Amino acid sequence: MSVPDLERLVTVTMPFGKYKGRLIADLPGHYLNWLAREGFPRGELGRLLALMHEMDHNGLKSLLDPLRKRE
Repeated sequence: MSVPDLERLVTVTMPFGKYKGRLIADLPGHYLNWLAREGFPRGELGRLLALMHEMDHNGLKSLLDPLRKRE
């Protein structure tokens, strides 16, 4: 995990599915859990979704608040 990865969570939107257009940082926990069970997509998107899942699961979403305020 790096600062650019965290910045991407508050700038990249979900490109498909029920939550298309929503920031990765704003995806609901139940959806992230479902993706974790079904398998994350390949590439950068999957890596970011897995990171967001870990942050959500461990109660660390508030770490993104300072990055949101910079936008």
